[in-house]
Amino acid sequence: MSAGVKNTPLFAEHIAIGAKMAPFANWNMPINYGDGIIAEHNHTRTAASIFDICHMGELRVYGPGAAAALDKILARPVLDQGLGVCRYNFLLNDRGGVIDDLIVYAMAPEDFFIVVNAANVRADEAMLAALLPQGVLLENLSAAIAKIDLQGPASAKVLNQLGVSNEELPGYFHCKTQLISGIPCILSRTGYTGELGFELYFDEERAAELWDILLLTEPVRPAGLGARDTLRLEVGYPLHGHELSEETSLIEAGFGPLLKLKENPDRDFHGRAALLAKPVAKILVGIKLAGRRASRAGSAI
Repeated sequence: MSAGVKNTPLFAEHIAIGAKMAPFANWNMPINYGDGIIAEHNHTRTAASIFDICHMGELRVYGPGAAAALDKILARPVLDQGLGVCRYNFLLNDRGGVIDDLIVYAMAPEDFFIVVNAANVRADEAMLAALLPQGVLLENLSAAIAKIDLQGPASAKVLNQLGVSNEELPGYFHCKTQLISGIPCILSRTGYTGELGFELYFDEERAAELWDILLLTEPVRPAGLGARDTLRLEVGYPLHGHELSEETSLIEAGFGPLLKLKENPDRDFHGRAALLAKPVAKILVGIKLAGRRASRAGSAI
């Protein structure tokens, strides 16, 4: 293991079941387990897998004016976001590049839970702290929160077995607080695989407990970052630092329509003017490879 790289609270569980570990965003993370990436990918597509995503960051923005403040900062609207709604959003730099893509959870009036990429927690926190007005509070909850993703067509049935009825499950891109095997969680119907799936946020001290409970529930198997990457590529989801970056604009990456700039000409947000002024130097497109060999960043086409 690399020196100075952090472990998630599930590190011992991964080692115990033979995970292949490697550094990612300064965390020791499971790349795959015994059956390999393709098997984990296919199991997620046909049944249900769990992913250790404890490395991700979680921020809380709250207080009087929080919704209006975030609406002026983030590229997609926040003011019209209903309670319990999760919205995919973007934090831009002064040049119109993407500091991070993130998901904003509207937990209560003027109270937002924001999930950010592991490598960008400090940059996101610093930018938000600089832009939020006085009276709107910002907390970094990352160290206290564990995150497990349950993904696959059988994921709802898995939660049913753990005492969560279909009526208690949140709708697509919605969230709610929910007890799962007695563990209080924020449960959202979101994910990074394109399958029916859920993301679970809870006290990091109970990470191993909930991981083991899920792993003992049929037909759940563990999956690592290797399958997570192939699954998101298959469905066309971006990864910050690859399809999105501070040098690549949302328009170049094909996310311009999500912003509805023409429909909302008077809505301003941080980086909007720079984004509109930035020349479009490239366009993201999908390609289909002829063989099984993976194409790496920088490969000639």
